[in-house]
Amino acid sequence: MSESFVIIGDGVAGSSAAETLRENAPDADITVITDEGEALYNRILIKEFAKGKLPEAPISIHEESWYDERDIDLQLNTLVVDIDTDANAVTSHEGDSYEYDKLLIATGGTPAQLPVDNSDAEGIHHFWTFEDARKIKADVEEADTGVIVGAGLLGIDFAAICGAQDVEAHYLMRGNAWWRYALSEEGAEILHDAMRERGVTPVFDSGVDHFEVDDDGHIESAVDPNGEEYDADFAGVAIGLDINTEILRGTGLDYDDDGIIVDEYMQTNLDDVYAAGDCTKFNDLILGDQAQNGAWGSAKAQGECAAKNMLDYGDDEFRWVSSYSITHFDFPFLSFGHPTQGDDSVERKYSDTEWRRLALKDGRIVGGVLIGDLAPQSAYKQLMREGTHVGDEKEKLVEKSFSVDDLEAPVADD
Repeated sequence: MSESFVIIGDGVAGSSAAETLRENAPDADITVITDEGEALYNRILIKEFAKGKLPEAPISIHEESWYDERDIDLQLNTLVVDIDTDANAVTSHEGDSYEYDKLLIATGGTPAQLPVDNSDAEGIHHFWTFEDARKIKADVEEADTGVIVGAGLLGIDFAAICGAQDVEAHYLMRGNAWWRYALSEEGAEILHDAMRERGVTPVFDSGVDHFEVDDDGHIESAVDPNGEEYDADFAGVAIGLDINTEILRGTGLDYDDDGIIVDEYMQTNLDDVYAAGDCTKFNDLILGDQAQNGAWGSAKAQGECAAKNMLDYGDDEFRWVSSYSITHFDFPFLSFGHPTQGDDSVERKYSDTEWRRLALKDGRIVGGVLIGDLAPQSAYKQLMREGTHVGDEKEKLVEKSFSVDDLEAPVADD
């Protein structure tokens, strides 16, 4: 009798898992369940669509026929409301039951809501799905002023969207720099200048105390904790994800507010349940600690890794150096690994649009940010994968044309 696999979530983690399962288990029963109304699309490109730079067509990755051709049962518009790990079954909002031999949870998360008055007003947007992008595009095209909240990688997408659509916007940041846990003020100022050139003004030591709305319930302005008011008929909020843990209660799965705990094989504490993507805290063999990383490449690799181990546990350990690039500006920007982690760092500025910073832990690179020149990324990622101790020569790492050969005697972990 063939094995049955149920996958909750059709993002890149769930979809890549389904594809890997089918390639390696041609007779298996595979079901993919998603609460979205469309099959896998490119979450990286939806920001270009919202900016008005791309039509819808190139963003779709899989049509429903892709699943049919591979004999994968795709259930769209289906919300899983219960997971019974004793009975090895999940239940949908319509009461349908799906039994499994192995289960993969790849549900991602839900954008966190600002806990302030009127945060649900018309004109206030979160950015996660293709449908979100459609609503953002429609609203921002009609807007004159805007505010952005959330000084991270999704927040800057909102800044770029406002800039591309000629919306005069204020970017309200709690600290003194954009993505202050990964960039120093010197590095962040390169991004700040690029925003200003596009009509987006960074406002530091700010945030939102509450939104003001008109008689129709549409946003009119944002008031920050300092009492400053910023006109806005459009707002973008990107303050992180809330992992849907309610569905996990009573399952016996180990999880916390940051995600489902999995090992380096993407297996949970239950032998027949795996997890991948944003909803996981995995055993990062490079960082040497539990970590979370749902970037596109990482999530795809996690899905593939989970599928291989669902078929044969221990077959494939997850060892991945993730990357995230921003292409909104005239210079390239790349983060890799875990740039907000570590106990030490080294950085250098080379020009008004060229800077780099590396995060280190126990003398080894665990992440970094490159602005302007991305050429050294391969060398840095190699050192990360090999676990090379570089702490004694960290200043060499930020030489303009660094290569691995520049290190005197690199020592890798056994």
